Amino acid sequence: MTWRSNTCSTVGMRWSGQSVDATAEFALPGLQSPGRIPGLLRSVTTPEFAGMRFHEVLAKSLLNAVPASSGMPFGWTINTFRGCSHACTYCFARATHTYLDLDAGADFDREVVVKTNAVEVLRRGLGRASWRREHVALGTNTDPYQRAEGRYRLMPGVITALADSGTPFSVLTKGTVLRRDLGQLSEAACRVPVGVGVSLAVHDDALQRSLEPGTPSVRARLDLIRAVRDAGLPCGVFLAPVLPGLTDSVEHLDRALGSLAQEGATGVTVLPLHLRPGAREWFLAWLEREQPAQVPRYRDLYRRGAYVGADYRDWLTVRVTPLLDRHGFGTRTDAGLRAPADVEGSFPAGSLPTREPVSALGPRPASEQLSLL
Repeated sequence: MTWRSNTCSTVGMRWSGQSVDATAEFALPGLQSPGRIPGLLRSVTTPEFAGMRFHEVLAKSLLNAVPASSGMPFGWTINTFRGCSHACTYCFARATHTYLDLDAGADFDREVVVKTNAVEVLRRGLGRASWRREHVALGTNTDPYQRAEGRYRLMPGVITALADSGTPFSVLTKGTVLRRDLGQLSEAACRVPVGVGVSLAVHDDALQRSLEPGTPSVRARLDLIRAVRDAGLPCGVFLAPVLPGLTDSVEHLDRALGSLAQEGATGVTVLPLHLRPGAREWFLAWLEREQPAQVPRYRDLYRRGAYVGADYRDWLTVRVTPLLDRHGFGTRTDAGLRAPADVEGSFPAGSLPTREPVSALGPRPASEQLSLL
């Protein structure tokens, strides 16, 4: 495989052979690219990821504090990437790319920042005397198991660093690359609480390919849920976002919940679509192109801003509640039960780690597998 770089002339090197010396003078944070990406080492393209560019950087820090006022069930987050090849049209994190002078649309999907020194920086952070081993969440902004993780292999070192430090953690993903690390996650769960969440919003193959063109198929993610459960780990699922007029029919929701129950999901959280700036413009452009008949309804539903009105949330709760009960997930849904600002970037029910290592609990009876934690 041949590399093409816009910051160096390296040719003929393979992705899997790349390494970065974090102590090299040229690699110190502060390097700037025309796109104002701090700590940039180089930007590379490869035929394996046609149309994409990866910006390899040295991050100054990896642990991000979550304000206590946010209501999140974790105090810290980690993002090994910025931008995401999953290319979900509705992704709420799109606006974060504008901080790099990149756009929230195509650039978010194609210009991916990779924190190549993630493991070294994380170990330093976890080794500080002030570190209190609070719960760390991965995948709250961009997916740590997007396809490039198969090459950069950042997560094995991240998992080891967290487990070695005694830090509980959870991973939320749409990426089946996570299967590579299931053995390591199970071993880590013998030492610290570990949780896993999978996002699977669209249970229609054609719609999924259009809305989320870079994600694994519906079937592949259902198989991932089963693999996580077979590894002895909890696996909650975000049936989110629910898209008005597209995925909120009884038929779609019933089929989705039935599939999740069959694969042993330990909980399901249902949430309606949020359209924050960045995501709003990109999603509405998709809607006008692919589902033009739905445009007037969406403009009405989201006329007040990013969040759909309380009347729709209440309607969705009434529709989903008996379906959750039918498939063994209880009668509670998060649709309309939490303030909208408290759910983006959170984790689905059933995915957060228990206080004792999950692998020590052994396989759960079927009735317990389907209950909300």
